[in-house]
Amino acid sequence: MRKVTKITMLLLTAVVAITLAFPSVSSAAPEMTLRFANQVPVEHTATKLMHQVADEVKEKTNGRIEIVVYPANQLGDYTLVYEELIRGTIDMAAISIPSQFDPRLELTYINCFVRNFEDARKVFAPDGWLFKKMDELSSRLGVKILGFQVEGFIGIGSTKPVNEPLNPNVDKGVLVRIPNMDVYKLGAEAMGYRTVTVPWAEVYTALQTGVADGVDGMTPTAAYTMLKDVLKYWYDLNYSVENFNYMISQKTWDKLSEGDRKIIADACAKVTAMSIDLAQQDQEKHLELMRKAGIEVHTYSAEELEPIFVKVVGTWDKLADKFSKELIDEFKAQYAPK
Repeated sequence: MRKVTKITMLLLTAVVAITLAFPSVSSAAPEMTLRFANQVPVEHTATKLMHQVADEVKEKTNGRIEIVVYPANQLGDYTLVYEELIRGTIDMAAISIPSQFDPRLELTYINCFVRNFEDARKVFAPDGWLFKKMDELSSRLGVKILGFQVEGFIGIGSTKPVNEPLNPNVDKGVLVRIPNMDVYKLGAEAMGYRTVTVPWAEVYTALQTGVADGVDGMTPTAAYTMLKDVLKYWYDLNYSVENFNYMISQKTWDKLSEGDRKIIADACAKVTAMSIDLAQQDQEKHLELMRKAGIEVHTYSAEELEPIFVKVVGTWDKLADKFSKELIDEFKAQYAPK
């Protein structure tokens, strides 16, 4: 009996030693649980990338930090979530940045400063000017930027044909719905479109009833997913890049060690790069799906789009009153065509 007991004790000691030497992620109880909110559906690419961030952080902290993902506006729409980030009652988010606290946060939506996916890889990099400037502006409000989710390039979807889409000096004969931001209004009107602001939830109905003839501010992926039954034409103008930010409350950030901050920041930087590759694949895929759905799709070369880009870039100075002349001058120094 004593011999059996000794053997059992030796085995138990060995198991404990192995467990201490090689801790299991799944067996470690989290010391901190972070709530991570977004505004897109469960099946959306962004939600999948958020889960990837959560898994990587859990693995690299040996389970000490658990991130719980709340998709599809479960914790409120993006404006409410941003307010909660400021308060520290939500820890992390992957959302559009609302501009009611600082209009300069619309900086990432300025049209025509990113022309293609190669540009996007440079512009949205963690060591780039845009990342640093957005982090500077948002940090003043108590929210730290961790990375970007690039969705793709936007175009014009419409229920009727557009007049000379590549000539910005011609009235397009189309009334398009725009997001309620000066950057979109200036850009669309510079290209020759008349504009109207319609609540997002009413866009489909507005196109059906003729309240609007078209829609501005959507990628092919979003347009196909939400509006394929009502759109007849798609003009792939690539004049603005749809994106939103990965963010963390400063109050949560202050509770983290330097090592844990790096783990979270690195995980978000990794999915930024992945999102650009995925956005390019999605863009090409959904243009083809539009064609198969009977939508007349128009694509163009960079040279064909140049007249539009030149005209829209000419509107940047009109944002100085809202953004400040100093910020627009900095922006132009970085992104104005040489």
